[in-house]
Amino acid sequence: MALEILSTHPNAPHAVAALEALETLDNTIHQKARLGIMSTLLALGEADFKLLKETLALSDGNLSTHLALLEERGYVEARKEFIRRKPHTTYTPTEAGREAFQRYLLALERIIQAAQPAETAQDSSEAPPAPADSRKTTGQNRKK
Repeated sequence: MALEILSTHPNAPHAVAALEALETLDNTIHQKARLGIMSTLLALGEADFKLLKETLALSDGNLSTHLALLEERGYVEARKEFIRRKPHTTYTPTEAGREAFQRYLLALERIIQAAQPAETAQDSSEAPPAPADSRKTTGQNRKK
C-alpha cells in the first residue's frame, strides 16, 4: 500500500530503494548499544567487559544482556578466565558477526545513496537566501 502511494512521486524509485534497504537492516545490530559493542569489537579486535562497559557507558546488567544476545546470535564469542583470582571476560567478534556487520553497513550505504538524489535536487532548486549584510541594517555604511 505505501509503495503504491509512492509510485506517483517523481523520486519514488529512490524512496522505494531506501525502504527496501531499511528492511534489510539487522535488528540485532541496529539497537544503539549493540551497534556500539559491535563497532568497538570490530575496531579493536577484542575487548573485555570492563572496557566495553566504560567506553559505552552501560550498566553491568545492560551490557550483559546485550552481549548475551550477540553471543546467542553467534556474532561474538566470550572467553572467560581468572586473572589474579578475579573473573575476566574478553569478547571477540566471530566471522558471522563480521559478515553481519558488513551487511548492516552495506544496507546503511544503500539508504544513504537512495536519499542523496532527493537532497541534491532539493539543494539546487531551493537555495537558502543569502544572509543580510549587517552593516546595511545598522546604518554603518552611511557617509558622514
